[in-house]
Amino acid sequence: MNTHITDSHVSAFEALTSGRYNNFALFSCQVNGEPAAAIVALTPDGDELTITPLFVSVTPDMILTDHDGVPAGGAP
Repeated sequence: MNTHITDSHVSAFEALTSGRYNNFALFSCQVNGEPAAAIVALTPDGDELTITPLFVSVTPDMILTDHDGVPAGGAP
């Protein structure tokens, strides 16, 4: 099966769903200039806080398709 899912994606998903970590937050942001939200990991880094995006929301202009080009929700 063809997939774009990387080991990093799997690790982030497992961390989110395992319940073992509590450093996740919903973060208001922009994706390519469009309003969005992201699930992020917050990690202390000295006096700073590192924000690592894990997943972002779908934006209005984003078109989600499968590997055959079929849009999410069914045929075009």
